[in-house]
Amino acid sequence: MLGSTITMPPSEEEQIQELHRVLQLGAPALFGSDGERLDLPESVYQILKDVVRNMRAGRAITIIPEKQQLTTQSAANLLGFSRPHLIKLLEAGVIPFQRVGQHRRILLKDLVAFQKKRDAERRTALNKLAQKEFEAGAYEGTGIPEGESDE
Repeated sequence: MLGSTITMPPSEEEQIQELHRVLQLGAPALFGSDGERLDLPESVYQILKDVVRNMRAGRAITIIPEKQQLTTQSAANLLGFSRPHLIKLLEAGVIPFQRVGQHRRILLKDLVAFQKKRDAERRTALNKLAQKEFEAGAYEGTGIPEGESDE
């Protein structure tokens, strides 16, 4: 099951909806066949909530251990890049990798770190651009979306 992609079959939609509702009430417990109760640890509870939320939204789920090594194709797919573009980043030293024979392998944790850094840089650049446009008056007469603030 680890490393394989799971999608919600239509036949389980009601059960996923109910599980989502129950998980919003607080940390659940498991009951063994003999009636023994075991409270879920907070870390497992948070993962379960995230999995159910994503399945409820129709997203496929893959659980991969942090130290999992990915092929260049798997890593490129995860980032939404072409494989040749990813290899350019690897060879430029932007993302760490190891060679296994002639093949490159990337640790999932290194890929996630790159993704977080890239996303933070994008967010910062977008905020700077929006601030410049705001200061230039590009947003004059534009209302603030409901539930948002101008800060």
